[in-house]
Order: sequence, then structure tokens, then C-alpha cells
Amino acid sequence: MKKHDANIPCHVCGQSFPRSRLRSWISVRPGVSELISPEAPGWGEGKFICKPDLARFRRLYVETLLKNERGELDALDRQVIESLEAGQTISRNTEDDVEAQATTGERLADKVAQFGGSWTFIMSFVAILLIWMAANLLFLGSKPFDPYPFILLNLVLSCLAALQAPVIMMSQRRQEAKDRLRAENDYRVNLKSELEIRQLHEKIDHQLARQWEKLAELQQIQIELLEDSVDGRR
Repeated sequence: MKKHDANIPCHVCGQSFPRSRLRSWISVRPGVSELISPEAPGWGEGKFICKPDLARFRRLYVETLLKNERGELDALDRQVIESLEAGQTISRNTEDDVEAQATTGERLADKVAQFGGSWTFIMSFVAILLIWMAANLLFLGSKPFDPYPFILLNLVLSCLAALQAPVIMMSQRRQEAKDRLRAENDYRVNLKSELEIRQLHEKIDHQLARQWEKLAELQQIQIELLEDSVDGRR
């Protein structure tokens, strides 16, 4: 069996896994390594950790980070932490969630409010008013069904306004629910992005520090070889 195909034990749980399911010490962020060391003494260079254990420690690291910055965690913060641990996407289409829970009356209120705020409604309503007044003043002569000052028309307008107001408020409440879900979704996505970028910076800084250490070690070896070469010529 080839070396890279052999199973390697996880330093935390002790179980053996293929190399593809493990992460080396050098690839783990310093903040996460600080949480691993107390639970698994000896954690350091040359050691490996399996992905499930690494996901657990990453969750603990993020929880500790958020608690230190914000205090108690709310439900949205825990959703972000769970998505980080599971490696799943957290964004979703909030419009689908709202529409799936909407009742027939709420959908009808949206349509009524949408039509009531359009130029089509305004022009149609003005046309109806003009026809109503013209019919009672000009075309029906001495027997108008609503003579001036159009008391019946005023009653109809009052009833229309009384019905239209709660329908519009119902639609506005639905829009507020959509905006709230959209804001929560944006918050989760932004928080997850912020945490992932912060962890990525830590990982890059850690790897750069290790590379500088390796380069310094190589330079020291080269200097020693040069000194040995000079001493040999003497």
C-alpha cells in the first residue's frame, strides 16, 4: 500500500482516517489550536486532526469569539455557527419562505394594494367620478339617481376609503415581514463572511510565520555550510 493511501490516526479522537479526511497541525488556525491543546496534549507539528473534530473545535472557537465581542448569542448567531460547522450555505430566498406561508387573503391584499397604487387605478377612478357627475348633471335631466351635491357618491367614496385603508395596512405588514426576513438573511450572510474572512487571515498569517521560520532555518543552515567550507579550505 502506498504511503499516502495509509490511514493516519487523529490526535484528538485516536481513530484512523485516510489522509484526505485529516488536517495537519500547520493548516489549523492558531485560535483553534489553542482550544485543541488543552483537550489533546501534545498537539503540534506533525500531528493530524480529523474533519469532525476540527469542525467541533471551530464551532467552539467561533462561539468564544462572538461571546467575547457581543456577549450572549442569539438564534441568528447560532444558525451561522451551525452552518460554519456543517460547511453549508446559509443564504436563502426569503421571498419563497414568505409566499409559502401566505394565506389567500394576504395574497389578495397584495394584489389590491398593488392595483390601488397604480396609475391605472387613478385614471379609472377619475373617469368613474367624471361619468357619475356628468350623468347626474347633464344626461339624466330631472330624475338623477344622485343629484348635486352627490351624497350617494360621497357615501361610496367613504366606504371605499374605509375598506381600502385596512387592506393597504395588511399589505404593508406583509412587506414589513419580507423586509425583516431579508434583513435577517443579510445579517447571517454578512456575519458568516466576516468570520470566514477573519479565520482566513489568521490562517494566512500563521502559514506566513511558519514559512519565515523555515526560511530563517534554511539560511542558518546555509551559513553553517559556508562556514564549514571556509574552515575546510584553511
